[in-house]
Amino acid sequence: MDQVMRALRAEFSDLADPEQITRVLLRLTLAALLGGVLGYERQSQGKAAGVRTHMLVAMGAALFVLVPQQGGMQVGDLSRVIQGVVAGVGFLGAGAILKLRSEEQVLGLTTAAGVFMTAAIGVACGLGRESTALLSTLLALVVLMLVPRIVDRGSKPK
Repeated sequence: MDQVMRALRAEFSDLADPEQITRVLLRLTLAALLGGVLGYERQSQGKAAGVRTHMLVAMGAALFVLVPQQGGMQVGDLSRVIQGVVAGVGFLGAGAILKLRSEEQVLGLTTAAGVFMTAAIGVACGLGRESTALLSTLLALVVLMLVPRIVDRGSKPK
């Protein structure tokens, strides 16, 4: 039984002290919250990728960079992990894009771009760049919420 307990302690030793637990909890929670904010905006506009999707994308991206960083992966090697995240999210975003043949119209590009941005925000959180992630979320909200209003005002006949 003693061997079993030692094995269990060793398996769960990646969060050995309160500082590490706080760091991981903060980064993943912030990624989820910021992703959720962008997802809420998309969901309130009736788009397919909503709160849960954006939260999971942000947390997943954060986790993909956080775990290797915890394991001592060097920055140069971590860049390959980030490249994998970007490629994977690209496939996810591609699933959100729909081309209607009869109308020659493409739908879902903004949703796909939003999922892409959410992953980038998650990466920033995972790397411990919380201020950058927060600022990026605010700027993304400006693009999603204010830019369409400005464009609509400019295109209306006077």
